Amino acid sequence: QVQLVESGGGLVQAGGSLRLSCAASGRTFGSYTMGWFRQVPGKEREFVSKLRWNSGCTYYTDSVKGRFTISRDDVKNLVYLQMNSLKPEDTAVYYCAASLRVFGPLRSSRDYDYWGQGTQVTVSS
Repeated sequence: QVQLVESGGGLVQAGGSLRLSCAASGRTFGSYTMGWFRQVPGKEREFVSKLRWNSGCTYYTDSVKGRFTISRDDVKNLVYLQMNSLKPEDTAVYYCAASLRVFGPLRSSRDYDYWGQGTQVTVSS
C-alpha cells in the first residue's frame, strides 16, 4: 500500500553534513506520521525524529536536537532528514518509516507500519 525508499547515505567526516531523502509512493500521507529511525548492529532500532504530515509538527530525540532537521515536500511526497555537525556516534543504518496513526508518542518502531530499506551513514573521526 505504501512504499518508502531512502537515499543520500554515505561517508562523511565528523562535523560534516548529509541530507537523507525518503521517497513515498502509494497512499497519500495526509493522515500519516513520518519517522526516521537508526540502528547499529546489536542495538535496538532507535527513534530519531518524526513529522506529522498534515500539520508539519516535528519532534526530535535529545541526542540530535539542534543538529538534525526533518522536513517534507508534500508535492513530491518526500521527507528529508538534514544532518549537520555529524558525530561518529551518529553512524548507523537510517530508516524511513510511516505510521497510520497520528495520536500518541509514536517513538517506538512498533508504532510504524511501513519501512524503507535503510541507508548507511558512516561518520569518521
